[in-house]
Amino acid sequence: MRYAIVRKLDENSDHVADEVTKKLQAYGWKYDEENPTLVICIGGDGTLLYGVHQYMENINQIMFLGIHTGTLGFLTDYTQDELNVCLNDLISREPKINKAPLLKIKVDKWENPAYALNEMRIENVIKSQNMDIYIDGEFFEKCRGSGICLSTQAGSTAYNRSLKGAVIDSGLSVMQLAEITPIQHSKHRSLGNPYIMMETRKVSMLSDDFTTAMLCYDHIAVPLNDAKKIEVCFSDKYVNFARYREYSYLRRLKNLY
Repeated sequence: MRYAIVRKLDENSDHVADEVTKKLQAYGWKYDEENPTLVICIGGDGTLLYGVHQYMENINQIMFLGIHTGTLGFLTDYTQDELNVCLNDLISREPKINKAPLLKIKVDKWENPAYALNEMRIENVIKSQNMDIYIDGEFFEKCRGSGICLSTQAGSTAYNRSLKGAVIDSGLSVMQLAEITPIQHSKHRSLGNPYIMMETRKVSMLSDDFTTAMLCYDHIAVPLNDAKKIEVCFSDKYVNFARYREYSYLRRLKNLY
């Protein structure tokens, strides 16, 4: 097995990474940062997201496993206290693969699309952001406020949850649209509730002025500058989560709160 390690930059995660490397190499596993079969992410959810984006080019051919040493480990399967269990599972078991589809984000001024596992957001902390939302080419609503968040099932427990969006059960491939601090008054009304839509939808966000807005996707944030249109849909890219043991989604939720 070819493997690589992505770790949080702290002494504790370094120690765990050293233990993983020592054990796996003793069993003949090959460390291969360029072309791994399995990427072991040591840290928290942020570390796993970093690893996903680091290997985005060949992501469909790679499996991911998380070991939790950080502050939030919803996407990880083992804690550092379970390191020996994790290593024994890696050596002796075949994993089941859970596929999590990635959002594809196309900005009209960009040559290449961006991808997101959890969510994409358009946020403006300088002034109110006005934008028109279209779904499958049909006008849906005009949003006014700090922005919008479009999340996946995997991301329903992340930023979306702080917006009072629904937590989506595992195994469902849907998108969820939620406004960020919307402005609602007698002259303007939007839906005002998160909207869950099927996986085949394409969502477009149009505005004459995105100059002070940021496009945030997973842990990445970039200015939109002169963009006028952003299109989002599910892509043909996905994250392969390697599950070496059964882990209840309900248990993950209970550990979250």
